[in-house]
Amino acid sequence: MAWSKQLSKQPQLWFILGTVGIFLLAIALRFWGLSRFNMLVFDEVYFATFANNYLTQRPFFDGHPPLGKYLIAIGIWLGNLTPWGANAVKNSLTGSLLSPFSYRWLNALVGSFIPLIVMGIGYQLTRRRSYALFAGLLSALDGLFLVESRYALVNVYLISFGLLGQWFFLRSLDRRGVKRWWWLILAGIAFGASAAVKWNGLWFLFGAYLLWFTAWIMRLVAKFWGATADLTVTPSGKQFISPLRKLTQLNPIAAITSLAVVPVLTYSLSWIPHLQLNPSPNFWDVQKRILSYHEQVGNGPKVHPYCSDWQSWFFMQRPIVYLYETAQTTSDIVPAKPPLPQAAVKVVYDIHAMGNPLLWWLSTAGILLVMWMLGARFYNWVQQADTIDTPSNRPSDQAIATPPLTRSTPGSITGSMDLWIGVYIVVNYWANVIPWMRVSRCTFLYHYMGASVFSLLAIAWLIDRWLHSRQYWFRVAGATAIFLIILAFIFWLPLYLGLPLSPSDWQLRRWLPTW
Repeated sequence: MAWSKQLSKQPQLWFILGTVGIFLLAIALRFWGLSRFNMLVFDEVYFATFANNYLTQRPFFDGHPPLGKYLIAIGIWLGNLTPWGANAVKNSLTGSLLSPFSYRWLNALVGSFIPLIVMGIGYQLTRRRSYALFAGLLSALDGLFLVESRYALVNVYLISFGLLGQWFFLRSLDRRGVKRWWWLILAGIAFGASAAVKWNGLWFLFGAYLLWFTAWIMRLVAKFWGATADLTVTPSGKQFISPLRKLTQLNPIAAITSLAVVPVLTYSLSWIPHLQLNPSPNFWDVQKRILSYHEQVGNGPKVHPYCSDWQSWFFMQRPIVYLYETAQTTSDIVPAKPPLPQAAVKVVYDIHAMGNPLLWWLSTAGILLVMWMLGARFYNWVQQADTIDTPSNRPSDQAIATPPLTRSTPGSITGSMDLWIGVYIVVNYWANVIPWMRVSRCTFLYHYMGASVFSLLAIAWLIDRWLHSRQYWFRVAGATAIFLIILAFIFWLPLYLGLPLSPSDWQLRRWLPTW
């Protein structure tokens, strides 16, 4: 057992092994049986076809910006050069004879990196390896991200670029001078790329703006109440400047250039290949046409059976069926033509675009709890602004019985690491929800994917703190939450991968009538 003792003394090695394990899990789940369904699944009808149109130089109109389809097209081109793409079973549903592997593999690869990007954000927020690992693990155990990664859809690219923008933005806060500017430029490029996949990719950039604005508001409030300290003291005794303070120290010229000009340039440049193929309408007219298209979509079940309003996303009331096929035996070829009568169905293949229910519901509870903690902390600070911030006068910390990550200096509203983490998560969560409240067109559960990352970060933060609590029952609660999330993922895995189920086993997984 000497090797286990050696590992326990090397947390960095544990972190590396955990990271590799999470990535291998993510990549295995995404690539397993990638070509099983030799057909176009859900919006592959549009996105895979449009991507192929770029390769065949066939003009077309698309209701979204082009970057996601460029990437699928690159995947098709490269996939056809590999044995898995060139020699696999093919179909001509996109207008060319292509294998499903060729138009899906790049999505699977990019989607495999999302847990690692989430880990990067988690570590950048807290410098805690355990929190980063929990955040990465939970993101690897989400069903919606898995399903979206296995097919030629574009939401995976939107999320990946948006999260990269957030990660680069956080990294810029730890740099100075030119290095900070370079990280801000990278963030701007990533934010612009996210918007170049779909317009709602802008919500990640909106989150950065809102965080910057919030930091300034908190600084002004702190100044009004006479709080002057922005330093925190970690348990090890080291001082550091709060990221909320660093946000107010950003050079305005660098910030505006990087987070306004660069995203606009990135978005605009992404249209060049599309406009070369489709010179009419021009750049400005095509933006108007896209806007008009979305304004005319409409809403309700008559428009699409899986429309869902933003209020329903918090509890995952209306997932989306991406594929539903029936057979008499597992050896039957699907899709069956014509569809089998209900009495003859023995095997069901169902791909549900749905999250891990336990993770989803716990994440919603997590974001609410973090919001309550922030409110309680702010109220407590107002009441005791002239006292030392200790665990005894933090009702929000007592309520969840967890140790503070830092000890704040007297009179500081912006100096707590816990406060910074909570503000970052809550601000970015609502930045990805609030814009949808005014959208009148039909929306879908996958529009919540950006916000769900931050609710996932919230529950991962709480679990990490519970597991480090001195109170036994909170450690039990943290371990139980992880166990139930893993169990739920395994239980619903057949609906993520489209594995064969008997009609009774399929029905067993429909916990809500709207599923």
